[in-house]
Amino acid sequence: MAKSDIVVGLDIGTTKIAAVVGEVTPDGVDIIGIGTSPSTGLRRGVVVNIEQTVQSIKKALEEAELMAGCEIRSVYAGIAGSHIKGFNSHGVIAVKGGEVTQRDVDRVIEAAKAVAIPLDREVIHTLPQEFIVDDQRGIADPLGMAGVRLEVKVHIVTGAVTSAQNIVRSCHRAGLDVSNIVLESLASSKAVLTAEEREIGVALVDIGGGTTDLAIFSKDSIKHTSVLALGGNNLTNDIAFGLRTPMMSAEKIKVEHGCALADLLSDDEVIEVPSVGGRDSRGMSKKVLAEICEPRCEEILALVDQDLIKSGYKNLIGAGVVLTGGTSLIYGLQDLAEQIFDLPVRIGYPSGIGGLKDVVNSPKFATAVGLLLYGAEEERGHEKPFRIRDDNVFNRILGKMKKWFTDIA
Repeated sequence: MAKSDIVVGLDIGTTKIAAVVGEVTPDGVDIIGIGTSPSTGLRRGVVVNIEQTVQSIKKALEEAELMAGCEIRSVYAGIAGSHIKGFNSHGVIAVKGGEVTQRDVDRVIEAAKAVAIPLDREVIHTLPQEFIVDDQRGIADPLGMAGVRLEVKVHIVTGAVTSAQNIVRSCHRAGLDVSNIVLESLASSKAVLTAEEREIGVALVDIGGGTTDLAIFSKDSIKHTSVLALGGNNLTNDIAFGLRTPMMSAEKIKVEHGCALADLLSDDEVIEVPSVGGRDSRGMSKKVLAEICEPRCEEILALVDQDLIKSGYKNLIGAGVVLTGGTSLIYGLQDLAEQIFDLPVRIGYPSGIGGLKDVVNSPKFATAVGLLLYGAEEERGHEKPFRIRDDNVFNRILGKMKKWFTDIA
């Protein structure tokens, strides 16, 4: 199998690390392998222990390599955490020669990127929203158009340099090259959103273990991104504390019996709850568990709703909200979300893939599958963007100067 045909998405999450291997075919992407491993080296989406993260990555990779029958050398890695900040920017240039060329497009995007960013932050993505040629708005691709003035509106995503470098270091120490670092909500959107939803307007809410990621799309472009440092782990902590049970048991109870709306349950349903310190396990009403889960689920969704209102785009999301990520599987969360957002809500499952798609048919694999699809799209001939692993500032400046001289020549 040619190396270029294989793309790997690596979701370095707070609760699990998932590696999904795909083969790029003329018809799309076929899943040929998957590996998962519990994640212990991250807190709220940020690496706090490199050694533990490296071990978890290696374990997930071994499993994926065994299933796919190939050696994994490079990956597309996801990034999240409360350090992620997204904002919109605008660039304007004069078009040389009266016709928009690729050089003009590159120049106008560079102009939009010319904003003051603190030294401890790195631009992860520059995502064009729309181009404007003279006064003609809403252009997706201005190449070849006649005009004298070219403008672009872009969404810029930045993150802490150290957080990005720690993800890259963890991958390097696990023997991997990082092809690119991708915002997790942007990756998930590739896997779970339909073209119609992106066009009409949709909010993607990816509720993982350590973070809740929000991405708003309208007219097929990204309008707003944010990351909330709350997720399924907070729910597990609440259950462990409220039911006085070990963390591992709390996680299992959450997955098997968790409910986000106490009204959906009757009082007579009982579950067995293991006790701490070797004491006998005891019976507990499911409704008590739901009463512990509901306030936390409500808090997470209410904070997302506040962010939606603050962004100014809530009235643009005609297609409603798509919930994905492992925590979205909690019974009753969809109903609670509809009450809080006052919008239609669905649970997003990965789509647009072939091969062993049944193996990844769960919202908890949305980010890993999305990273794979993002990578496959980039490998199909799109120019590779600047990569965070090139952290030597001198080399970057040298590279840019060479490009300027080539342009002048």
